[in-house]
Amino acid sequence: MSRAAPPASRRALLRLAAATAAAGTLPRWAWAAAPALARNPFALGIASGDPAPDGVVLWTRLAVPEGTGALTVRWEIADDPAFRRIVQAGQAGALPALAHSVHVEVAGLASGRWYCYRFMLGDAVSATGRTRTAPAANAPDARLRLAFASCQRWEHGYYAAWRHLAADAPDLVAFLGDYIYEYATPADSTGLARTHALRHARTLDDYRDRYALHKSDPDLQAAHRACAWIVTWDDHEVENDYADDAGRDAQGFAARRAAGYQAFYEHMPLRAAALAAGMDHLRLYRSVAWGRLARFHLLDDRQYRARQACRPPGASGAASVKAGCAELQAPERSLLGLEQERWLDGALARDAEEGAARWSVIAQQTLFSPRHYPSGVTATDNWDGYPAARARLLASVRQRQPRNTVLIGGDIHQNYVCAVHADPERPGSPVLASEFCGTSITSRSGTTQAKVDAVVRRNPHVLLADCEHRGYVLADIAPQRWSTQLRVLDDAARADASISTLARFVVEDGLPGPMRDGA
Repeated sequence: MSRAAPPASRRALLRLAAATAAAGTLPRWAWAAAPALARNPFALGIASGDPAPDGVVLWTRLAVPEGTGALTVRWEIADDPAFRRIVQAGQAGALPALAHSVHVEVAGLASGRWYCYRFMLGDAVSATGRTRTAPAANAPDARLRLAFASCQRWEHGYYAAWRHLAADAPDLVAFLGDYIYEYATPADSTGLARTHALRHARTLDDYRDRYALHKSDPDLQAAHRACAWIVTWDDHEVENDYADDAGRDAQGFAARRAAGYQAFYEHMPLRAAALAAGMDHLRLYRSVAWGRLARFHLLDDRQYRARQACRPPGASGAASVKAGCAELQAPERSLLGLEQERWLDGALARDAEEGAARWSVIAQQTLFSPRHYPSGVTATDNWDGYPAARARLLASVRQRQPRNTVLIGGDIHQNYVCAVHADPERPGSPVLASEFCGTSITSRSGTTQAKVDAVVRRNPHVLLADCEHRGYVLADIAPQRWSTQLRVLDDAARADASISTLARFVVEDGLPGPMRDGA
């Protein structure tokens, strides 16, 4: 795999990344003949993402020998899987400084249409992917099948969930964080489904190797080929429970975070707009519209957050604190950062204008609703650790009044379904929104169902909580109803695991709060 470029070249990398995203012809200086290929250069798969009414991002990363120079990759988009009716074609640069990753921003496509796409290098041809453009902004309300997922630690299971997700034929996948885990395989691997030989990730090369490991999985590749994805990150793309510029190693964390961020860009189907603030400060919060039916507001709750309350120096950040932590209630503390908070408030206001969005979907990393534990402790790494920020977001929803607000999340490796109240501390306050927090693809929950049931008894806004299953969430979104299925595996430790539906919930248009569906 490609080795890291020196830090001094980061500004040049930013310029090159933006230039190579253009769906056109590269300057002749960047051309290079395809090398003699001893292996499939598309062994890490292909993907598409961030659909717009007129286009989409196409992604791949070439698996070529270390020391390979810049290459020119050809790409095609067609109306049919046999590529008899090619709609667009072009070439793009695969640069060693960006791990030979390719990001092509295709424009000029018809809205609301399925397309097939592929890449070529020399005589090698990638697998075929399917992608769909978003409906036009003024298109009549249609339907959308959304799948969302998070947290896929390699050692904790096989990626059977991705195989089943692809078979469920979604129009769009939202990935909500922890695409990789930075850990090495524990010395005691007893009970792990599988292992790897990579070291704990700290450098750009380490992170690139970790993504290459994950992307080698055929079930994950199939899910990427099935449809377009919209993605954000959480903490393990860099380091467990980091907060903004605060990691375990104060002196070396800035370089580590920059390496993790660059590797994330290299391996995700992101637009060059994500690089507006630089390669080491990706702009991931953004809105993706699906006609007038839905607008997805993807958030970033890691890069701008205040340090976890009452966090000791050098601690991981995942502290659970009891009463007496005055810092927890400080009004200026934010999970999103004040600039992102203002952006989201404006986005919700636009959703409400003239019915611009039937469903306003806040796609973020973790559980938004509070969990009051029998022990009286407060977990500080999620929204419970930032109560003033949660109150501001709720006030924004209440003031802006988008037609229907749904929050989706992950991170906690458990399924939670909640009614979101205007005042989280008053169960009798009005319900403003619905929340579906999905379990993990593989990552274990670290708790027991008995403990989760005890939490539910103390939290009447929680309609379902389950920690025993791995899987994903499938949502069928129509103008009058949002229907959710919690899709769960029988055993994530088995590559041939089967899938079933744990529970179904619906949200009716104009009636906030989920209801169990008896269908």
